[in-house]
Amino acid sequence: MPRIAIDVLLKREILDPQGRAVEQALPGLGYDAVSEVRVGKHLELLIDAEGDELDAQVEKLCADFLTNPVIESYRWRVIGDDERADA
Repeated sequence: MPRIAIDVLLKREILDPQGRAVEQALPGLGYDAVSEVRVGKHLELLIDAEGDELDAQVEKLCADFLTNPVIESYRWRVIGDDERADA
């Protein structure tokens, strides 16, 4: 069963107050060279599908439930166990 990683961010034209707060705090912590911080969500899940069916299920899941397509964009990919965020 493939493990899917989905990254969701606000669209570029949408103000990101969390990203802005992080960006403003970083110079005080010694990170002066960091800019354009965006904060989003990362999801990982298993889906019992393959090929075109997997693509269709992930796209539908993202569009219908996991994201707000009006203000958010997303990318997804199949990952291995070594790529898990909790590894």
